[in-house]
Amino acid sequence: MASNFDFCAAGKEVLDIEISALNQLSRYIDDSFHQACELMMNCQGKVIVMGMGKSGLIGSKIAATFASTGTPSFFVHPGEASHGDLGMIEKGDVVLAISNSGEASEFLALVPVIKRQGIDLISMTGKPNSTMATVSDVHLQITVPKEACPLELAPTSSTTATLVMGDALAMALLEAKGFTADDFALSHPGGALGRKLLMRLADIMHHDEKLPMVTADSLIKDALLEVSQKGLGMTAIVDEEQQVLGIFTDGDLRRLLDNRIDIHTTHIGEVMTHNPTVASPDMLAVEGLNIMESKKINGLLLCDNGRLVGALNMHDLLKAGVM
Repeated sequence: MASNFDFCAAGKEVLDIEISALNQLSRYIDDSFHQACELMMNCQGKVIVMGMGKSGLIGSKIAATFASTGTPSFFVHPGEASHGDLGMIEKGDVVLAISNSGEASEFLALVPVIKRQGIDLISMTGKPNSTMATVSDVHLQITVPKEACPLELAPTSSTTATLVMGDALAMALLEAKGFTADDFALSHPGGALGRKLLMRLADIMHHDEKLPMVTADSLIKDALLEVSQKGLGMTAIVDEEQQVLGIFTDGDLRRLLDNRIDIHTTHIGEVMTHNPTVASPDMLAVEGLNIMESKKINGLLLCDNGRLVGALNMHDLLKAGVM
């Protein structure tokens, strides 16, 4: 059924309100933010994130972001904590409690137990004078001018601000710890991300009898046969020790034919490309991809101390899910 309501205008208004809220959030990146990061950086245990309702949903994502970026963390539901899950929190942990109002009764009931264990408590609320803010060791303010909900009821701007503040904490800790792409890959071994970050060129290269190579004294016609049989659109030219002398590609063939060179009498060493780009088989596949893209080449020779051990092309990277 057709409607005269302007849905696009309503959607844009929500974006404007939430963007405005985020623009003001930077005022709360202050000494308290620094203290919170210090507590989590020096934490000997885990960062336990807690929150009720929508704050809990955002808290789960924040905990997941911490865990995947070098800060051990998990989410504990305050309502379940008082029925046994509080045993998951140990001395040496840090608790990050989230509540826009700062008056979540389910969490406030846990404060005496948390304090008794000497666990550091960080709260994230929109009310700096709330109970949670005053009982915490560190309070992070996430006040927003208004919710994007026209009824001022559904958490919208406030949950967005909470999520962004969580990201700010996680990324600040990531940088401070020197967390690397390799570290990130270890916690994301599955799917395309894992393939990009963990796979090495050795995992996808052609080798042994599938490796295209000829010697410099081979005739061009024999080199072309090697290119055709191995299907990589190229062949390496090597010496008796399998040290790389050059490369010959499909592109070289086109240029060679333009110059009317006799492929039946000319040696490949006379027309090969000298000093080709090579890489180590131990290199990450994504690094190999970067080399090929920057050099504008479709194939890559892989060497160990100058000795040819493998080769691959863009199709291999595509098939492996690296690009």
